[in-house]
Amino acid sequence: MTRHTLKATKETVHLGGFSHLLKPALTIDSGDTIDVETYTGYYIYDKAPPEFLTSEFLDICQNLPAERKIAGGPHLLTGPIYVRDAEPGDVLEVRLEAIAPRLPVGFNAIRAGWGALSEQFTQPALRFISLDLANNLTEFPPNSGIKIPLKPFFGILGVATPESDRNSIPPGYYGGNIDNRELQAGSRIFLPIFVPGALFSLGDGHSAQGDGEVNVTAIETSMNGSITLKLRKDLSLTTPIAETPTDIITMGFAQTLEAVLKV
Repeated sequence: MTRHTLKATKETVHLGGFSHLLKPALTIDSGDTIDVETYTGYYIYDKAPPEFLTSEFLDICQNLPAERKIAGGPHLLTGPIYVRDAEPGDVLEVRLEAIAPRLPVGFNAIRAGWGALSEQFTQPALRFISLDLANNLTEFPPNSGIKIPLKPFFGILGVATPESDRNSIPPGYYGGNIDNRELQAGSRIFLPIFVPGALFSLGDGHSAQGDGEVNVTAIETSMNGSITLKLRKDLSLTTPIAETPTDIITMGFAQTLEAVLKV
């Protein structure tokens, strides 16, 4: 088994969606472990404080090649990672070994007309939130005494499909924008594979989130992680499932709540 490092650069990230036409950022064997970097905030970097910005992130935002801009989603994803011998019909086991914020600041954004409380919050708002990484918490609003524990996870864990411009916003049978806060370090997710190599990508780091995103964002955070990817030819799935240290999680995806309950 080999350990790799996958840094987030303008050559190793992609924006807005998934595509089987993307050049892999890394090629590995089943069972390899990857230390991976991710960034978030592509569309708001010009409003961000200095501590949110690094030279690598600025280079991505200002010089990302056109061929790595896939669709209209807001998410900046690291990958794809090509797994040798992975074929359609196989399953990719993603072991989440470690997840931690890479910067001491995240953000939350309210979009007018979006989210469960859109009638109460009609004006857009963008707030950058300081993270106390030493004590693993944030106080928000500042000086309020309200302390929120950090429980970091990747909102997006997904593989490519035969479509060349799949938007990163809706999750689906390929994984993607699942936003499941239970998938913290120590968990694993199983994704059906649809194209050779699987072409796995991840990103959309969240330092803290409830059971879903009421205003459509969490504490969005650039994130570091360590993952192990294992090819499972002994399994067959049509939709992702996950396992935490205490539970097995089944998933269904559809356009409405009524439809998803039937999946």
